Amino acid sequence: MQREEKQLEASLDALLSQVADLKNSLGSFIYKLENEYDRLTWPSVLDSFALLSGQLNTLNKVLKHEKTPLFRNQVIIPLVLSPDRDEDLMRQTEGRVPVFSHEVVPDHLRTKPDPEVEEQEKQLTTDAARIGADAAQQIQSLNKMCSNLLEKISKEERESESGGLRPNKQTFNPADTNALVAAVAFGKGLSNWRPSGSSGPGQPGQPGAGTILAGTSGLQQVQMAGAPSQQQPMLSGVQMAQAGQPGKMPSGIKTNIKSASMHPYQRS
Repeated sequence: MQREEKQLEASLDALLSQVADLKNSLGSFIYKLENEYDRLTWPSVLDSFALLSGQLNTLNKVLKHEKTPLFRNQVIIPLVLSPDRDEDLMRQTEGRVPVFSHEVVPDHLRTKPDPEVEEQEKQLTTDAARIGADAAQQIQSLNKMCSNLLEKISKEERESESGGLRPNKQTFNPADTNALVAAVAFGKGLSNWRPSGSSGPGQPGQPGAGTILAGTSGLQQVQMAGAPSQQQPMLSGVQMAQAGQPGKMPSGIKTNIKSASMHPYQRS
């Protein structure tokens, strides 16, 4: 009996020592993150993680050692419960537990989860046992795909947050834009080629400036029909000159003008 008690005390001392080292390493690392973040480098962070990982592995080895008794078989029974402040308890717990009363005992001395949590865990274990090998492989593949997708989403979020530090990606070519503006505004780079079937303003088949002038002269002649008879020679000369040009209006207008130029009260 005494041998088992001594072995239990030695195991507890070793376990407390390992936990104290792990606690100190965590405290120093948290202090660096909170107070020395501006001078903190990535290699020092990796060193801190490596130290914590080594201490956790050592703690697991201590727990799995053959000389370490099974702590799950040990029962802790509170001897004294008091609502008063306990200075020794404060010192041993570093101020985290000021009193050892009925409120804190279930939380600190609990060895099993809540009944509801334990029931849910049993249900999950039962459901997992019913899954076959193929379904388990499919679930593992889906979990891997979800993990990769979440990693990509987190990477995109980090890149979007740091996007303000980088220039935006250019989506156009400035040279092509300037050439297009110059071609539209000033006709730069455009050729003077025309289709073979098109004709200029002076070519046959299209009404040119002569036709427009002829029509304008005809209108002037009609408007001046009510003028005195001494202007008739001038109008006749204009009409004769226009008649000799191609593309002029028919001579019926001239006949109408002559008949209209006669005085209505002139005797025959």
